[in-house]
Amino acid sequence: MENKQYHYATGKRKTSIARVKLYTESGSIVVNGKPMEEIFGWATWREIVTEPLKLTDLNGKVSIVAKLSGGGVVSQAGALRHGIAKALQIADPSLRAPLKKAGFLTRDSREKERKKYGLVRARKAKQFSKR
Repeated sequence: MENKQYHYATGKRKTSIARVKLYTESGSIVVNGKPMEEIFGWATWREIVTEPLKLTDLNGKVSIVAKLSGGGVVSQAGALRHGIAKALQIADPSLRAPLKKAGFLTRDSREKERKKYGLVRARKAKQFSKR
């Protein structure tokens, strides 16, 4: 697939980063050199990834090569969805309105809160004993 024209975008969620190359010819979604079905075993995860393509009626009409790093499976699926949506918008600016309305271009900024000293976790304290 090298030496062909593609549109590049980066998607993020939590600690996951998805580097997405969107090719205009028809094909499949390849993640880290493997088919998407191998990385995302559950149908729900695959639905999360393909939502922007279904919304724009481009499912199967474009091929995607992505490199994922960091986070868990759901976080990686969200990052990939964000990257695909951004790449689609770069490829065809007229798709911005429906993608933005569906919320696919918005970066989900929720991150894990850091642990504070004197506490068990970020907010959980040890049980208080009056006596």
